[in-house]
Amino acid sequence: MQSVSQFVISRNISGQFAIVKRCKEKSTGTEYAAKFIKKRQSRASRRGVRREEIEREVGILQELQHTNVVALHDVYENRTDVVLILELVSGGELFDFLAQKESLSEEEATQFIKQVLDGVQYLHSKRIAHFDLKPENIMLLDRNVTLPRIKLIDFGLAHKIEAGADFKNIFGTPEFVAPEIVNYEQLGLEADMWSIGVITYILLSGASPFLGDTKQETLGNISAMNYEFDEEFFSNTSELAKSFIKQLLEKDTRKRMTIQDALNHPWIKEDSAAPEAEKKLEQLKTKRLKEYTIQLHSSMPQNNTYANFERFAHVVEDISLMETGLSEVAGSHHTLQGDLEALLSIYNDKEAWYKEESETARKQLSQIHYEFRKVEATRRLLQEDMKAVDASLESIKDQGPEREAALPESNNQQQVC
Repeated sequence: MQSVSQFVISRNISGQFAIVKRCKEKSTGTEYAAKFIKKRQSRASRRGVRREEIEREVGILQELQHTNVVALHDVYENRTDVVLILELVSGGELFDFLAQKESLSEEEATQFIKQVLDGVQYLHSKRIAHFDLKPENIMLLDRNVTLPRIKLIDFGLAHKIEAGADFKNIFGTPEFVAPEIVNYEQLGLEADMWSIGVITYILLSGASPFLGDTKQETLGNISAMNYEFDEEFFSNTSELAKSFIKQLLEKDTRKRMTIQDALNHPWIKEDSAAPEAEKKLEQLKTKRLKEYTIQLHSSMPQNNTYANFERFAHVVEDISLMETGLSEVAGSHHTLQGDLEALLSIYNDKEAWYKEESETARKQLSQIHYEFRKVEATRRLLQEDMKAVDASLESIKDQGPEREAALPESNNQQQVC
């Protein structure tokens, strides 16, 4: 392989076994992302990536050429690294982009999910399963356009599914993996469809369907199909959207929607004959989605180097735009004030409710005290009555011998007579 010296390297972000750097081709001035993958130096070593894994990722990327899939421009190698020169995807993550909106319509959501499906359809047409579809790996080529283009990235876990081959593995991100991965069963293209179902669920609600407090709890929820459409999160979501998700979150891979089924689903298909009433036009609030992305970024493992690189680039750009953003902060002050007033109103309502409940509880306690005093008084009267009865019994007992002594004398008198 050739040397990478024909590129000018700038920013970089490190991952576990890879570094992604922004670079510029000297001859053309075109910018790319250079992914340096650290090679494992020996079979005994645990540092670096095995050569066969790198070759698999490179081989798959070399097969791909689609508008919704990141493109591989070239490959280089040196003593320690394999360098992938990739298309520069500079629009950031889809979820970050949508979370910045005040609201989101289902129609907008379907436009992005449709692009994801188009990219996955292309992969599946080549019998390639991504096996790591998640929000961090769904990025935008350029966010500064009317409808940004989706790009699927990170093919480190992708595999070509050979007909009749026995393929099982435990890999992926727990929150998004299919039950067959959790249960170490035969794997195929169906695993990607499950991940799309989880992604759509989160996109529409801001909640993750199977996420638990621990990895083990999350995997247990997936295996047990422990999820629901909570009314708190899905009150403004159409039945068509729920149907789309349910047919993807199907444990039986034979019943789970294929990529073609998903593209033909009435929630996705543009010329769908579904009644307009079934397609809710209400705007979905993105507040929970924003909270989800913040939590995701704060807890994400540092191995998704490409996504980390783009996030770092946007942080730099955001800092440079901070002064111009002050006016937007001032404009949002009114909205924030309204939110604070709403929170204060909720607090006052809760406080009134607690006071009312407290007064009711006080009255009930007072009644209980009154009843208790009555019972105590009755108990004392019973004790006094029992003492009187005991005294009477004792008196009768004392008079018993005298009466017994008087009985013989009475009998003698009767005999004399």
